[in-house]
Amino acid sequence: MRGPIKRRLVQSDHPLSPWRLSTAPMMDWTDRHCRYFHRLLSRHTRLYTEMVTTGALLHGDVPRHLDFNAEEHPVALQLGGSEPADLAACAKHGERWGYDEINLNCGCPSERVQRGAFGACLMAEPELVAEGVKAMVDAVSIPVTVKHRIGIDKAESYPFVRDFVGTVAAAGCTVFLVHARNAWLKGLSPKENREVPPLRYELVHRLKHDFPALTIVLNGGITTSEQIEEQLRHVDGVMLGREAYHHPWTMASWDACFFGAAPHERERSEIEARMVEYMERERALRGEPWSHVSRHMLGLWNGTPGARKWRQVWSDHRLKGESPAAVSAMARRSARQADAVFAG
Repeated sequence: MRGPIKRRLVQSDHPLSPWRLSTAPMMDWTDRHCRYFHRLLSRHTRLYTEMVTTGALLHGDVPRHLDFNAEEHPVALQLGGSEPADLAACAKHGERWGYDEINLNCGCPSERVQRGAFGACLMAEPELVAEGVKAMVDAVSIPVTVKHRIGIDKAESYPFVRDFVGTVAAAGCTVFLVHARNAWLKGLSPKENREVPPLRYELVHRLKHDFPALTIVLNGGITTSEQIEEQLRHVDGVMLGREAYHHPWTMASWDACFFGAAPHERERSEIEARMVEYMERERALRGEPWSHVSRHMLGLWNGTPGARKWRQVWSDHRLKGESPAAVSAMARRSARQADAVFAG
């Protein structure tokens, strides 16, 4: 799409929360190509953009940051920023372009984000977050949500996150996406911040107990359907990040397992074929190299014979002059040959 569009209302055939299952916003990963791929695997899972800073939208190339495929709905725009007026202006951009939700990043611990005075460090300023949320709620008619941690640095205090949620909720936010780890603002890389601070699911459960009218979504460390099912006994939704990205076929069971919808009927080969069609379309419309798209589907055949050979072909940039259909044929042939050798 090019330019703002009218938002498509997604009709739900189930009474469950729209946030029951979602994929996490991940920088350099959850671009529109990734989200198109994920939507082929699940009709109901909520998808999130990479974080887009208010400065990038107010002073940069708006179409480049906000363009997305109509097939991605329901899709949320995540913003990074702290100035209420800027957040309101960018939320309006998001609504005009057709997003279903505006999400404020209060969870990213990277030093680059901290230098911009947003991300996880905003948890120390709940009143400022509340002002930003109120400005956005007043500016748009779509949901305004907040993604945050359970705390910052090594202080493990439930009252800290409880009071943060209470203050921000009073400003009009009713949906909180909670990464169940603290964010250590110094001494850990973003990767380490996803692994080193301990997971404390019980704090997220307490938030739901203390704020029953709010939608509380748990994020962090969830890798299996059994774990999703267990957490849904305590909270309204579960968000998965890298697990869904690296093992995307797990998403194919989500609609039937967690939304009571019809089972997913596409085979992996059909998903690959649809992605090849999409790559051809993107190349024709925008001149997009197929490798910009294919990198997101490298986990499609994980766990099956020949998957490594299949990935190697799609990752071979010496083939960039070939058509996506030709590369797909080579990848499938390489996978079958590897499977035959293994079976023999």
